[in-house]
Amino acid sequence: MVFNVRTYDYWKMVYESGVITQHISSVVIFIAVFIYLQMGALVANHLIWTGSFMTGVGYVIWDLVMIQQTAPHRGFERKRVAKSAVFFFATLLGLSPILKTLTSQTSDDTIWALTVCCFLANVLFHDYGSQSRARVKIPGSLSTNAAIFASVLLASRFDTNLDVFSLLSFAVEWFALFPIFRRYLQDMNPKVQIMLTILMLLTSVAMFIRISKAVVFLYILSFCFITFICPWWLIFIQKYKNEIHGPWDEARPRLQRSRKNVYRKRSS
Repeated sequence: MVFNVRTYDYWKMVYESGVITQHISSVVIFIAVFIYLQMGALVANHLIWTGSFMTGVGYVIWDLVMIQQTAPHRGFERKRVAKSAVFFFATLLGLSPILKTLTSQTSDDTIWALTVCCFLANVLFHDYGSQSRARVKIPGSLSTNAAIFASVLLASRFDTNLDVFSLLSFAVEWFALFPIFRRYLQDMNPKVQIMLTILMLLTSVAMFIRISKAVVFLYILSFCFITFICPWWLIFIQKYKNEIHGPWDEARPRLQRSRKNVYRKRSS
């Protein structure tokens, strides 16, 4: 007999799979941004100002909507956040010449292979669990560090310090700050997740269609597989789970039988 079995609803699982596809889309968008910078189709100044503007808008929404319970202390916290942001980006700008020459003696093939491994680690170890707005939880450190390291590897292929700074600043905003903001938006309104999933899908396709149509085709197939096939697959294999073994199950020792087998072997 089966106790405490969790039954899955197909459309609910399709909805919750949006967390995974959103993160995969964010990796695809970042790679497209790097390629556009390398091709010269995207200006570094535009990326810096766009990323800074979107980060500012996100912080204003965060400040006005999501943490109203700490309103008396918001003035001091705004000053601290502003100082930390200025210090961080100034430090990143100063380190850009060093990061540009960090892998100058490394071949491009090695850089591409390491970048793929880092982004795979970012996707596999990312924290996809939903959290309440009352508890701030930063995404998994291993996942974030892997994405930032991949960004450093890609940025080292640029020729100018401004390109390096633009990509790394966007990487911090995209892989460290945006997942937190995205999680809180989803918790605030469930419809936001559907809209955000579709928006990031369309953005990924629109940005990569000029780079490689084959990659777009594989990306759409992967998106459909994760969103529609995997939930159905999980529901299908659930019927084969006939019994649940937990810490309170009765023990079933087989010592006597094993001892008899030992005695028979010795006697023979």
